[in-house]
Amino acid sequence: MDIQLLYGIIGLLGGVLAGGALVWWSIQQRLSDKEAMLRENHTQLAIAQEKAVIIPSLQQHIEQLEQELRAQREIITSQEAELREVTTRWEESRISAEEKQRLLINSEQRLATQFENLANRIFEQSGRKAEELNRQGLTHLLSPFREQLESFRRQVQDGFGQEARERHTLVHEIRQLQQLNVKMAQEAVNLTNALKGDNKVQGNWGETVLARILESSGLREGHEFETQVSIRHENGSRYQPDVIVHLPHGRDVIIDAKMSLVAYEKYFSSDNDNERKQALYAHVNSIKAHIKGLSVKDYHKLPGVTSLDYVLMFIPIEPAYLVGIGHSPDLLEEALKNNIMLVGPSTLLVALRTIAALWRYEYQSQNAQEIADRAAKMYDKLRLFVDDMQGLGNSIQKAQSGYLLAMKKLSEGRGNLISQAEGFKSLGVEIKKTIDNDLIEKSASD
Repeated sequence: MDIQLLYGIIGLLGGVLAGGALVWWSIQQRLSDKEAMLRENHTQLAIAQEKAVIIPSLQQHIEQLEQELRAQREIITSQEAELREVTTRWEESRISAEEKQRLLINSEQRLATQFENLANRIFEQSGRKAEELNRQGLTHLLSPFREQLESFRRQVQDGFGQEARERHTLVHEIRQLQQLNVKMAQEAVNLTNALKGDNKVQGNWGETVLARILESSGLREGHEFETQVSIRHENGSRYQPDVIVHLPHGRDVIIDAKMSLVAYEKYFSSDNDNERKQALYAHVNSIKAHIKGLSVKDYHKLPGVTSLDYVLMFIPIEPAYLVGIGHSPDLLEEALKNNIMLVGPSTLLVALRTIAALWRYEYQSQNAQEIADRAAKMYDKLRLFVDDMQGLGNSIQKAQSGYLLAMKKLSEGRGNLISQAEGFKSLGVEIKKTIDNDLIEKSASD
């Protein structure tokens, strides 16, 4: 009995110890969880304190960026106003040139009408009374027409002089516009650093953008520009420029739109700062590599292409163009050293519209030249006509003198032919029809 009690006590003590151990382990586990939660709370508290310190600095930086953005918008607004003013002056010059062309055409038509009326008057008067026309009368009749043609020739020459002055003014305006474009590109670098959105454009659609810009420029495919022209070099290599834009006087400008934008897409699709920096660096290197690749192609040596000293390297997405020169401003200078001009959609459109304006002036100049050539030919024809008419007047004078001399022999003087013929009537000669009574009376009076 005592042994059983002892065993019971021992078992009870063992159970108590086991339960105590279990309770102790549970308490230790809870303490460990509480310590972990306490450490997590301390960590979050430290992060919150750091953010509380950074937030004022971030707000100040955001305000500074907003001020820079407003300043850049004001600059761009001012430059857009200057560009509109230049465009207005071009439009006024174009309207003035068209008005001069219309006046020249009207003058030609008016002179042609006067010439036709004058010729009708000459032939009408010649038919009515040819013997009254003489050299002095013809000269007096044709002198006003000669003076009008001389005035027309002076007007055409003055028009060409004015056209040359306007072309010089246009060249000056184009140079100013080019300088304005460079200035806008440089100032857009600062603006790009402040802008954060609307830059995640996917895909390589350069040809589509280029086609839309060409369509908006006013140039015509097959006339002022050609696309995808296959040209074989003297060394046997085949080249296919994206676009060849023709300039007046036989010059060409080549546009290349094969710029890769893979790195640029990574730059804007990544949320990691290190990846964005690497992608931006790769984007700039891609632009530099494309510049070097274009510089060795020697487009200006292709047969049938009279290219300028530089090629337009087109970056079809404006932010890609701006972020490149923003990160590496020396890109523009490096490209120009290799006879390449970097252009985005906005700068390319301005350049193409400038070329379209040059073509309009060239076509107007060609029309004016054609008018001048036709006027010169008409003047030469008129000179020959005047010479012929003066010769005709001399012939008429000679014919009139011969006519008067013959009539004098016929009806004047003693024993003239008419008086002798009338004498046969008194001798009984039968006459079917008598001579004109005026001539008979005149011969009888003499």
